[in-house]
Amino acid sequence: MLRITTLLGIGAAAAIAAGGCGDDGESASAQAPETIPQPSQAQLAAAGLEKLPLAPESKRLDIEAPIFSDPTNVTNPLFPISDLQSTIFSGRVDGKPFHTETTLLPETRFVEWAPGQQVEALVSQYFAYVDGRVEEVALDYYAQADDGSVWYLGEDVFDYSEQGVVDSTEGTWLAGKEGPVEMIMPADPQVGDVHRAENIPGIAFEEVEIKSVDETVDGPAGSVEGAMIARELHDDGTYSDKVFAPGYGEFFSGHGTEVEAMALAVPTNALDGPVPAELDEISVAADDASDAVRVQDWKVAGAGARAAADAWDAYRRGEVPPRLAKEMDRALDALASAIGAQDQAQAGTAAIDVAQSTLDLELRYLPQQQIDLARFELWARQLLVDAAAGDRGGVYGDVATLKWIRDRFATTLDPANLTRIDAHLSVLGESVVDADIGTARAEAAELRQTLAGLEPTS
Repeated sequence: MLRITTLLGIGAAAAIAAGGCGDDGESASAQAPETIPQPSQAQLAAAGLEKLPLAPESKRLDIEAPIFSDPTNVTNPLFPISDLQSTIFSGRVDGKPFHTETTLLPETRFVEWAPGQQVEALVSQYFAYVDGRVEEVALDYYAQADDGSVWYLGEDVFDYSEQGVVDSTEGTWLAGKEGPVEMIMPADPQVGDVHRAENIPGIAFEEVEIKSVDETVDGPAGSVEGAMIARELHDDGTYSDKVFAPGYGEFFSGHGTEVEAMALAVPTNALDGPVPAELDEISVAADDASDAVRVQDWKVAGAGARAAADAWDAYRRGEVPPRLAKEMDRALDALASAIGAQDQAQAGTAAIDVAQSTLDLELRYLPQQQIDLARFELWARQLLVDAAAGDRGGVYGDVATLKWIRDRFATTLDPANLTRIDAHLSVLGESVVDADIGTARAEAAELRQTLAGLEPTS
């Protein structure tokens, strides 16, 4: 029998182990290559790419093979992946709200990118939500070469259907297996330089040309200087605009009507001091509304929604990242509307969305792992809402989301507490296999009780 649990968001550690890490990262000695093999014209033609207006190799920066001596210490300011704990992007795709979270995981992965040449790569988790539901998760592998350029070693991609299960892993690749190692950011980008961020015809292909440097762009907390603007050629012949900025890395991506833009990055946008009282008030009010919706006490639910809106009005008088402000506005409007319509499922989800938006703002003040543990609890709460509504696809997606978010904070927990959480996740996974929403609902409630008993993450 096909075990859906293996498709529902296997943890990063499992995905990395599947790639076969070496015990100590060492490999048999072999002559380091001087250049990186490129796809042949026959390969380009086979993938239907022979007519793409590709740049000549003379303009490309990614032909000479990199040397990796300290690969996980990324100092390139335009792609500071080793320093970025977490980022949040927002935008719209197909007219729907698009929200992504990227998180640097504690694991690394060894990749044999050329015969006998292994490199230790950082692992970044990319999580994309469309209209509040998991759409894609990817594990991306990066390393910096000695000259300061940053290289892309591959990605494991998991695309989710509306039924909450993985329906495709298209786009998955690994350097040295499916194709060559690929440059994600030059050491010193100059106008006219070209590199391929993905270079495997038939799987993933993107050629990037630097259009301008030293630009100033609007960021989550004001102007950001030293940005780079690039144009990316895709395998279908279309182009997208991309911006990279110091302290943020990838900052903006626009492709047709699709937009993905930086909303917040930590530690770049981190602030000193405690969480503002207004954010605590929003969180408490959202919880009150959520509890009231569950028992269909619409008067109390409405009071909670109004209290959250009032606290938000007070908080936003200060400096608030504009894209996160839009997300909070949308969540509060949805909550008020759903309570007014006495729609229990939509109101329950909207109350959780308000709480999630509050956590995004609190990320400026609290450790990333603490925020992700709180996000984890909210997704357990979302599972209860979806189970009560009989939304099977929602429940499946919630279980997947829980499994992925678990990897972000796992190393900060006492082993016994982590084992308790993993035991709950195991039962939730089995409930999905058995299509048993009742068991999933009961287990989610027990998971929330376990989480309530945990000590705050340091």
